[in-house]
Amino acid sequence: MQDEDFKFSGQNVNLTTAMQRTKRLLRIVLGFTFLVIGAAMLVLPGPGWLTIGFGLVILAAEFIWARRLLNRLKEHAIKLGRSVS
Repeated sequence: MQDEDFKFSGQNVNLTTAMQRTKRLLRIVLGFTFLVIGAAMLVLPGPGWLTIGFGLVILAAEFIWARRLLNRLKEHAIKLGRSVS
């Protein structure tokens, strides 16, 4: 290896950027995975809406559309809770 490969200041910036992108990618993949599993649980046994909500919570950190959909889901849950009680 050459000496240019070990520039610490440049490497820290690149490592930090790479870690941020990796975390973002993992959040996106995990959020969509929960959405798909939750959608499957709507017809299979399991807490489908809860899983979809959890997926939206993860995706809301990255996407505005997920935040809006999560807010709409919260409003419907509150209305449902009021009508039940």
